[in-house]
Amino acid sequence: MSVQRPSVLAPFAVRSFRFQWPADLATSWSFEMETLILGWYVLVATDSVLLLTLFAALQYGGTLVAPLFGVAGDRAGARSVLCAMRAFYMVQAAMLTGFIYFDALGPVPVFVIGALMGIVRPSDIAIRYSLVGETIPSGQLMRAMGVSRTTTDSARVAGALAGASLVATLGMAPAYTAVTILYAVSTLLTFGTARRPQTEDEKSQGLSATRASPMRDLVDSFAYVWRTPHLLAAMTLALLVNLCAFPLMGGVLPYVAREVYGTGQAGLGYLAASFAFGALAGSLGMAANRRAIRPGRMMIIFTFAWYALLLVFAWVDVMAIGIVVLILAGLCQTLALVPLSVMLMQSADPRMRSRILGLRMLAIYGLPMGLLASGPLIEAFGYAATTTGYGVFGVIATALIVWRWHAQVWRLDSIANRG
Repeated sequence: MSVQRPSVLAPFAVRSFRFQWPADLATSWSFEMETLILGWYVLVATDSVLLLTLFAALQYGGTLVAPLFGVAGDRAGARSVLCAMRAFYMVQAAMLTGFIYFDALGPVPVFVIGALMGIVRPSDIAIRYSLVGETIPSGQLMRAMGVSRTTTDSARVAGALAGASLVATLGMAPAYTAVTILYAVSTLLTFGTARRPQTEDEKSQGLSATRASPMRDLVDSFAYVWRTPHLLAAMTLALLVNLCAFPLMGGVLPYVAREVYGTGQAGLGYLAASFAFGALAGSLGMAANRRAIRPGRMMIIFTFAWYALLLVFAWVDVMAIGIVVLILAGLCQTLALVPLSVMLMQSADPRMRSRILGLRMLAIYGLPMGLLASGPLIEAFGYAATTTGYGVFGVIATALIVWRWHAQVWRLDSIANRG
């Protein structure tokens, strides 16, 4: 008699996940809608590309403090932190909606609230993944992460389109009202998720136990990653793809659309949606997969594939082919980074899970560094040569990671490859 394997819907058997998934979906759609609405408003209100890029940069402001949110998640539980964060999103969206309805909206309140959001928002993914790790059985974690990732990927395709359509047809006030309502729904649903199960150590220590300070917790998390080879390898790989892969396939995509493909805003939308569509397909594939996955090997293999596609994309000057390459690159991005996150959650000390995922967010700072370096290089050597250089550097650096931590991330009997 054959054994029936769990389906893509298996994570929904967990009550907490049935609340978390729609809550994450509403939050992700709100993020994309809000970014588009406010970005367009800043451009129209100020007529300044410099201020637009400054507003976009504010979205990365909270990456440096993401480890502190991880500390809070380990101390108070991911559910408590996530509820507080999403209540904050709802309040700031309601404030902006009030500014709009009272005709008092201006660049200053948009930048102030945008900066506050930029402190909190980058940590949302880390804490939501931590909550998945706290509530989903280990055997279903890869599938649950794939299903969870669809909330972000679908938002990048449809959430932004929904925001643009609402603004175009109804105006900014109704569109931002919809954003506020989505945040409110997300907050209420998050309250339905489960609290972290109490560990045996916590039960035995009781309320009288003396805990280390939050700063001590933070220092301990850095030390823990530094002395744990497979975690250090994963963090290095995450920094590398943010430095070399994301900038040339995301941040400078408007330049590619105009200068390489000779297309306008509509063409740029197709290019951006192509990468997001590939990522969504990867998330669905991870969720539907019924075979054992080796996270360490998988993140390495698909990182190499991602760089190979970057090298192809560097020299493609036909938009139709470029779209296909971007779809495949989005697919590889998911198949590399989801196993990386799963490996971090499965192999890290459960008491430090939120802190480890918070440290993972620090790798995002490779993205603005890669973007800042790419601008002068593209002006001096051209897009194709610069992208080729980034891709070759990425391949060499990834090979060095495999060589340095071969026993920890590539061998089948390593902790990183426990399915």
